[in-house]
Amino acid sequence: MSGPLRLTVDKTSPVPLYHQVAQGLEDAIRSGELPPGTKLDNEIDLANRLNLSRPTMRKAMDQLVQAGLVVRKRGVGTQVVGSQIRRSLELSSLHDDLQRSGGAPSTKVLDFAVVPAENDIAELLGLAPGAEVYHLVRLRSTDGEPLALMENWIPAARCELTRERLEQEGLYAVLRGQGVNFQLAHQRVGAVNADEFQAGQLGVEPGAALVAMSRTAMDDVGRPVETGRHVYRADKYSFELTLVQR
Repeated sequence: MSGPLRLTVDKTSPVPLYHQVAQGLEDAIRSGELPPGTKLDNEIDLANRLNLSRPTMRKAMDQLVQAGLVVRKRGVGTQVVGSQIRRSLELSSLHDDLQRSGGAPSTKVLDFAVVPAENDIAELLGLAPGAEVYHLVRLRSTDGEPLALMENWIPAARCELTRERLEQEGLYAVLRGQGVNFQLAHQRVGAVNADEFQAGQLGVEPGAALVAMSRTAMDDVGRPVETGRHVYRADKYSFELTLVQR
């Protein structure tokens, strides 16, 4: 960590010391004082600098790890990764969400083919088994950093897709441009551990936690128009939702 860290704690405050430290570091990260890639001093040095116990400092760092602001890397130490991309649960594309939030999304199409739909995909899309579907695998990055690995299937009879256009626009924008009016989607969000392929594409260690999402979207007459399975880097991505009393 280059330069002195402007961080103080108030031992007379009712706010727990570990939370004061975590909040101070979070403020420094979000303000840019500690930019992504910054390597933090080890917990013993930080604890000594602030005259705190090592367990207190470790609890503060654990809070930052859980918030997705820092990561612990074997042989490297604790490193700032920056703020997470936070996405509301609504019927929108990641590409559009990143643009709206001021990011610079880019897409690499890893696989693009027209294939016969397997039984589970055909059922999700309301097609006969073996009907032709586009099969897409795309790597979505933002500001040059890999964020999501996305696999999708789209009925080939309902649109015309090209690899080149998918590298320039989001899938939903392409489909909307061909007259698809999205109305609703069934979506499930969970977590998985990265396999070797996912880890290599997303720049994480095999076994790292990933946010997983599966979705089947329908148009305004109730026809399924796409289904997909996506994984996102958990240190850079989270979903937001609002809960209401019923």
